[in-house]
Amino acid sequence: MIETKTLPACPVETTLTLISDKWKVLIIRDLLPGTKRFGELKRSVGNVSQKVLTAQLRQMEEGGLLTRTVYPEVPPRVEYTLTELGYSLKPVLDAMQNWGEAYKAKSE
Repeated sequence: MIETKTLPACPVETTLTLISDKWKVLIIRDLLPGTKRFGELKRSVGNVSQKVLTAQLRQMEEGGLLTRTVYPEVPPRVEYTLTELGYSLKPVLDAMQNWGEAYKAKSE
């Protein structure tokens, strides 16, 4: 979890601190239906490099938005699941989707 002392005073800025990257929002979108493995996320998120996806997932884990579970198998199996805090962002993503749909409809 990010320490409260280091978070901005503005609540909007706090939210942006946690999900300010395009990839983070897409990761949350793709984890809302349920747990995914790294390869599944890489395919569903889109044109993201393995290095960037790994960095984003680590930051989100540190922020308390998701959990990473490593299974002691060969080859190792790693799964990512949103935490309760991560799932609490669903209304934010829903609002972004609604806004995006309305914007696209006006642009046509």
